[in-house]
Amino acid sequence: MNSSWIAPVARVGRTAIGTAAAFGRFASFLSSTTRALSDAGTWARVLAMHMARLGVESLPIALFIAAFTGIVLSLQASYTITGMIPLYFVGVLVGKTMILELGPVLTGLALAGRVGANIAAEIGTMRVTEQIDALETLGYNPYAYLVVPRVIAGILMFPIVVAFANAVGIAGGWVSAINLLDMSTHEFVRGLRLFFDPFDVEFSLIKAASFGFAVSMIGCYYGFNTIGGAQAVGRSTTQAVVVSSMLILVLDAFWAVVLL
Repeated sequence: MNSSWIAPVARVGRTAIGTAAAFGRFASFLSSTTRALSDAGTWARVLAMHMARLGVESLPIALFIAAFTGIVLSLQASYTITGMIPLYFVGVLVGKTMILELGPVLTGLALAGRVGANIAAEIGTMRVTEQIDALETLGYNPYAYLVVPRVIAGILMFPIVVAFANAVGIAGGWVSAINLLDMSTHEFVRGLRLFFDPFDVEFSLIKAASFGFAVSMIGCYYGFNTIGGAQAVGRSTTQAVVVSSMLILVLDAFWAVVLL
């Protein structure tokens, strides 16, 4: 019997089984996290600390990226606009692009690297050094103590960071426009207000909250399921960043289809 076709089919089968098992493990992890929400006495005590670590400490990198993104958007918009289009459309492009797309997405990707990696590495180290087992021995629910406060902090703080990033990005575009493009503040603000819709801000913050959930949950999941030593922690950290970055792009497309 010719078995040349068996190996590829077997690989596909093993991949499918492994993928299904991974989804099952994640569903079980999500279920345990949801049940741990009722243990508010445990996670509420450390929530403020995680909000500061995930949100406040992430502001510098988010604002730095947003400022230069706004500057580049302003310059590229002026380059794209021909003489038939009024120059104040630079404000339209900067405002719409920052609020709807680049503000939340670039901030989410930056925080996936910073926040997601930090969560996965921290919890992964606790797993391989048996600190999570020690928490269970002491009577703590590790999901309530480690996962729930990080996930809630991500959901609450990502929209705040994105809101600041949007504002700084637009401000960067404004500074660039009035200093490099021979525009007045009045012209830039005119363009900024031309097609502005308050729902744009809501859309941006909804996306940011979903990104916060994805990044924090994926970081916790890979950290919790770390098996091995230092190499395993590094592997879990890399996987958390890669998967959460992919999820951000998927969620970005999902919300565009659903809400726009």
